[in-house]
Amino acid sequence: MHRTLRAGVAAVALTLISVSGASAAPYASRTLAKGASGSDVETLQRYLDEAGYATTADGEFGPATARSVRSFESAEQRRVDGKATRSEQELVQSRAAEAEPAPASEPAEEAYVDNSGLAVAPASAPAEVQAIIEAGNKIATKPYRYGGGHGRWRDSGYDCSGSISYALHGAGLLDTALDSTGFMRWGDRGEGEWVTIYANAGHAYMTVAGLRFDTSSSKRSGSRWSETTRSARGYRVRHPEGL
Repeated sequence: MHRTLRAGVAAVALTLISVSGASAAPYASRTLAKGASGSDVETLQRYLDEAGYATTADGEFGPATARSVRSFESAEQRRVDGKATRSEQELVQSRAAEAEPAPASEPAEEAYVDNSGLAVAPASAPAEVQAIIEAGNKIATKPYRYGGGHGRWRDSGYDCSGSISYALHGAGLLDTALDSTGFMRWGDRGEGEWVTIYANAGHAYMTVAGLRFDTSSSKRSGSRWSETTRSARGYRVRHPEGL
């Protein structure tokens, strides 16, 4: 009887040790690629988003997640194939842990978005800020097009960095369109009082007088202007000199 009881206690102890060990193991247990689904895919998506590669955490590895993985691989100078190996998943987790959200700046007055989806600048804004908003309004409702705004200023559609380039060019602050990587080094470090640019290897967006100018906004409301904020994790933070 006592031997049976001791054996039962030992079995329970071994089970607890096994469960504890499994929970402590790294989450990456397989290579993830298009068509994969599950909690490990959702975890990868969450870490990608926190690392600055805008990704929806829905647990389904689709084309959008593959694009985020390719952007990450390119930025980390790894083989670009859109497949997240175990080591890449652990690296994404590490980069997400390193990234810190940038605190939001508060300009003296904030702009607002009117019923047509266009931005209205505050009267106290500097002339350059007024001009950025005026230029941004010209393309605010144009469609997203990859590479748009980089070959010519007047285009049928604009991507994220092309949109920012167009708005800054309208204020005389930029002569040549930059991609998101170029914006990681442009201007001065940190947030500006009126204008701040957030950029990484895969995406870029801008805040102007408290409004976000971002191609991801147009997918939901039809306008690049938005009064909502988004996570700044994983982005380099820059601003035009003096603004």
